[in-house]
Amino acid sequence: MSTDSGDFNELAASLDSIPKLGVEEMRLMFRLENAGETFYNLLADRLANAQAADLLRKNAREERGHAERLRRAIALKLGGSWEPEARDLAPFAIALPDAVTGEMLAGIVQGELQGDAGYQKWADAEENAEIQKLLRQNGREETVHAGRVREALALLGG
Repeated sequence: MSTDSGDFNELAASLDSIPKLGVEEMRLMFRLENAGETFYNLLADRLANAQAADLLRKNAREERGHAERLRRAIALKLGGSWEPEARDLAPFAIALPDAVTGEMLAGIVQGELQGDAGYQKWADAEENAEIQKLLRQNGREETVHAGRVREALALLGG
């Protein structure tokens, strides 16, 4: 999978096509999860409702945790340690409209639920039990994120 475009939305949408996570795919996921922190903070910045914004900021913080679990999974896959290189830390372009709509938030809920399914699929395909555990934890938290986005949507009257 090419990451040349550097577009967060395009790459996130292409994840279903990845049957198993090798090191390169995990590096992409590391970048995407780091970008997820920025994505949720940008969304929160666009909301007038402080409570809804706080829910999205919780998701942002956990996205950074997902990236850290992926860093640990990469190290396990490599049989040692792994520190991200500049290309792993390069930000993705995140295009968002000025206003957040209910339709957009509903799409994010679906994306988070698909994210859980993807992580579970990758965990099922993984031989290393420690990596499986890290992937499954990320997946479960994706469903938690979907719940928070649903809560924010309800607070916004959607």
